[in-house]
Amino acid sequence: MKRLIASLLLMVAYPAASQDQTAPPPSAGLEQLRHVVGSWRVETRFRQQDGSETEPFVGSYQFEWVIEDAVLRGVSETPELGQRSVILFYLRPARNEIEMVSVGADGKLWVMTGRDGLETRETPDLPTTDGGTMRLRFTRFNVTPERFESRMEWSVDQGASWSPGNHQVFVRCSSDVAC
Repeated sequence: MKRLIASLLLMVAYPAASQDQTAPPPSAGLEQLRHVVGSWRVETRFRQQDGSETEPFVGSYQFEWVIEDAVLRGVSETPELGQRSVILFYLRPARNEIEMVSVGADGKLWVMTGRDGLETRETPDLPTTDGGTMRLRFTRFNVTPERFESRMEWSVDQGASWSPGNHQVFVRCSSDVAC
C-alpha cells in the first residue's frame, strides 16, 4: 500500500514539475558578473609601509562575456605602471562558487575563489621566497549600478590576520566619465 501511495504521489507531482519550464532566478554571483560587464575607469591606491596611501594610479578595466552568463573576461590596464593583465571570472554552480583567475606580463597566475553571493574571493596559501606562505583576499564593496570599490589584503599567517594592500575605485565609463 505504501508503494502504491508513493507511486501515485510521484505521478501527480512529476508532471507538474516537468511542465514548469521557468528558469530559476539568477544567482547573486551571476548578478555580480552581469554588473561588471562594460568599461570602467579605475583609480588604484597602494598602501605603503607607513600606513599612508599612494596617489592614485588611473587605469581601465573592460569586461565582456566569453560564454553568456557563465564566463566573463576582463582586461586591466594601468599605463603609468606599465601593467596589463587578463582576468577570467566563472561560475561553478555545482560548488556554489565564483572563481577568478588573473595573469599579467610576469606570467604569475592568481586563482581566487569565493562563495556564490559573497563579495570576497581568496587565493590558497602560496609559497613565498623566504619559505613562508602568503594569501591574497579581494573584497568588493559600496556597490551601485555605476560604481564600486575593491580592497586587496594579504596574509602571511594562513588568514589569521590581514594587512591592507590596495584600494580601487571603479566608475563606469560614460559621457561624463572618460576612460
